[in-house]
Amino acid sequence: MVAMTRFFFVDVFADRPLTGNPLALVPGADDLTVPQMRAIAREFNQSETTFLLRPGEEGVDWRLRSFTPAGAEVDGAGHNALGAWLWLADQGLTGDEPAVTMRQRIGAEVLDVEILRDATGRVRVVMDQGAPSYGKEFTDTARLADALSLTPEQVAPAQVVSTGVGHLLVPLSGREAVDAAVSRDRDLAALLAEAGGEGCYLYTTEGDDAAAYTRFFNPTVGIAEDPATGTAAGPLAAALVGWGRAPAGEPVFIEQGHRLGRPSRIRVDVTADRVRLSGSGLIVAQGELHLA
Repeated sequence: MVAMTRFFFVDVFADRPLTGNPLALVPGADDLTVPQMRAIAREFNQSETTFLLRPGEEGVDWRLRSFTPAGAEVDGAGHNALGAWLWLADQGLTGDEPAVTMRQRIGAEVLDVEILRDATGRVRVVMDQGAPSYGKEFTDTARLADALSLTPEQVAPAQVVSTGVGHLLVPLSGREAVDAAVSRDRDLAALLAEAGGEGCYLYTTEGDDAAAYTRFFNPTVGIAEDPATGTAAGPLAAALVGWGRAPAGEPVFIEQGHRLGRPSRIRVDVTADRVRLSGSGLIVAQGELHLA
């Protein structure tokens, strides 16, 4: 058993401490067992805890594994991966060039990561996601509204879209409806299983300075609500561009986390079938885990 290992907390999609989405990160996790990883994720009780491992294969720089407090392992390039690369850059493990491209393994996928450093030294991480794929529509708005504690008039037909992880994208009538939603977890989990989506991304395009205002529920893996969800923002941005509801060739900005008091701003660039998620963040805490 590993006796001691370091951990860090990274606020992702944030430009000041205690905003954005907090990630618990455990580097040097090669000797940890999967039961230990699950127990550590439960101990930290963040939406996700990411473990950083050596790749063990050519053409890959780092391997990432992420777990929720309920013990579910999650794939996809979201805040779980972005926070890990922000830490790697902070530790000098990605070099000091203005732009560096590296590769990460997450689950079955190997994806490019670009680390951009401006003149002040501030880092922005840009990650490729998978090409968008579109699942079936879910048209039972009455049932969907009930699972979200809303009225049918506030909900429109939804669709599962994936850029690595499939989430049900649910359009609502406005920001007031997005903020008013309350997940009925058992009903929502059953609905998601039927629709073929892992999580539920509520959104409205009502707003002035962002393409969408959002919230994310994922009872299927034990996440009550997430303040910033890269694996959902990517599919939503791709869909909005594909549907002509966001301009092609321009960055798509998505707001999330306001209802939780942790505002996050997520940037997604969509070019044809290429979806790239990006953001910055800060390391806000560090410590040691004593496991024996």
